[in-house]
Amino acid sequence: MEVNRVFDAIVIGAGAAGLFCAAHAGQRGLRVLLLDHNERIAEKIRISGGGRANFTNRDLDLRAPQRHFVGDNPHFCRSALSRYTPQHFIGLVEKHGIAYHEKHKGQLFCDGPSQQIIDMLLAECAAGNVAHWQPCKVGEVQFEAGEGYRLQTSRGEVRAPRLVVATGGLSIPQIGASDFGYRVAAQFGLRVVAPRPALVPLTFAGEGWAPYADLAGLALPVQIETGAKKERMSFHEDLLFTHRGLSGPAVLQISSYWKPGSPLTLDFAPGVQVDAELRDAKARSKKRIANELAQWVPARLADAWVGQDAALARPINEAADKALAQLAERIGRWQITPSGTEGYKKAEVTAGGIDTRELSSQTMESKQPGLYFIGEVVDVTGWLGGYNFQWAWASAHACAEALAAQQ
Repeated sequence: MEVNRVFDAIVIGAGAAGLFCAAHAGQRGLRVLLLDHNERIAEKIRISGGGRANFTNRDLDLRAPQRHFVGDNPHFCRSALSRYTPQHFIGLVEKHGIAYHEKHKGQLFCDGPSQQIIDMLLAECAAGNVAHWQPCKVGEVQFEAGEGYRLQTSRGEVRAPRLVVATGGLSIPQIGASDFGYRVAAQFGLRVVAPRPALVPLTFAGEGWAPYADLAGLALPVQIETGAKKERMSFHEDLLFTHRGLSGPAVLQISSYWKPGSPLTLDFAPGVQVDAELRDAKARSKKRIANELAQWVPARLADAWVGQDAALARPINEAADKALAQLAERIGRWQITPSGTEGYKKAEVTAGGIDTRELSSQTMESKQPGLYFIGEVVDVTGWLGGYNFQWAWASAHACAEALAAQQ
């Protein structure tokens, strides 16, 4: 049987964006080939949300969706996100009978396993008669004006006038992440914003971290911020101490904005006037300072704070006002500078990527004719909580519409 080698469009990368784009392009009548070098399909969907797939976020601000995203030009994402919204994807999920729930701040998860989302996307691809080759490694990519793209793959040569790159970023290399998309961009003279780990735990080194190294596993809500003036960003989320530093939603969120060498400022008792509370306690209590402090922060953290200063290892009514004021300042505005991040191995996504100045925000087509980039490979990085998947769906949908319009 002769295998078809000529298609209307080839999509490289069978993750969230690639599957969605291939499905919609196929359902619009295009002959689509979907390629991926991995044996397993859509691993990031499978492991996301603790295996429940945090597939979108209903709190996305449709009037200003860019405020949930990071990139050299955050406004680039507005067009695609405004045209394919969380409500659109929720409608698809409901059409396929997938039960879901809202967990926190608009984050939507499947009630059952994330495989349901993968199966839904595969069913959508089947409805579009998408040819799916996996595993299939892509080698040389060639372009000829008037002819389009010629790909050398582990299953032979294939051709198409239009090529979509949906190969993701460098995060989580253990499930097959690669720099393929960046190499294709460089081949065709397209700029790439330097990739970096994002939504990633932060690490700390040296004597300054020693008092907190034993707090691994401790979690609490905090206000966390970094940057100054117009670049200042803050989040009110849960913090988690780890053996090497800090993690949890608060740190993952702020990591996308943190710049090496810059400090973080943390409020361990948001909404509490700790200075006033400690002065009040001094006037009425004879408890140890750490015991009073444990009303607002976990006892283990209170002991760690107090244990660093002999002036605080006493009943609160015997403490100097200056020592209590300094303690309150540290709890409300603790400044500490990370030494680095846990890197791509622990990063949920990759920031940076294909420079959006090289792409059309309407179609996702690059300045290289017929070459498109969608999803995580582009310099658009969402907040934690389903925003990155929504970018995958929206950018894929914009691309598929553009592909169909050129038929």
